[in-house]
Amino acid sequence: MIGDVVGKLGRRTVRGLLPEIRRERAIDLVIANGENAAGGRGLTPQTAEELFSAGVDIITSGNHVWENREIYPVLDTDAPIVRPLNYPEGTPGRGVYQKDGVAVVNLMGRTFMGAHLDCPFRCADRALAELRDCRTIFVDLHAEATSEKIAMGFYLDGRASAVVGTHTHVPTSDTRVLPKGTAYVTDLGMVGAVNSVLGMQFEPVLERFLTQLPNRFGPVESGPAAFNSVLIAIDEETGRARSIERLDREVA
Repeated sequence: MIGDVVGKLGRRTVRGLLPEIRRERAIDLVIANGENAAGGRGLTPQTAEELFSAGVDIITSGNHVWENREIYPVLDTDAPIVRPLNYPEGTPGRGVYQKDGVAVVNLMGRTFMGAHLDCPFRCADRALAELRDCRTIFVDLHAEATSEKIAMGFYLDGRASAVVGTHTHVPTSDTRVLPKGTAYVTDLGMVGAVNSVLGMQFEPVLERFLTQLPNRFGPVESGPAAFNSVLIAIDEETGRARSIERLDREVA
């Protein structure tokens, strides 16, 4: 599972590294968060296809997936792209993708996120109840608060194969298999520029902090890049995680 892919540099880094990583580690399934893939904010049909062509099987997202409206019709197709499940009824797309006995559930946290959403914990309950015949279930919780992510990990321990956090773009070092068999990490990190603020140009970000005035900023599209991800091994018979490890790279 790959952290938030940020802009052109992030997509290029995925394209350059992922095929070899898949071969070296004999990886069966790749899930990537793509909500920042298009210019650092949002996803487009073209950028989604670029990630699929690079070897990503399923794209998860978050609050920025709505930035480019051209992706809305794609979300309503069978394309393996999910948006947070706990958005209101009638929102484009779906929050669960299921195929060949594997399911991916996308949820969004509510703490510090500034969105009026359904409870992600209760939405997770409903989703897992409908997936009771599916043993392998991955959950991407797109959230700001570490406490909310950790709480979800324990809440779904033994019911999901993995619960991973996205959104903050900073990789955490707490990879572990929880007591009942769920692989967990608070944040996957990102695929984007090393010399940046979460993949974005640091000058306009600093200006916003210093002046508190709104401005525009985009992703850093050159220079060294980080590739943050985790590699999870799942027992297909039980759906429980055997192991989880950080799989991080940095390229010039």
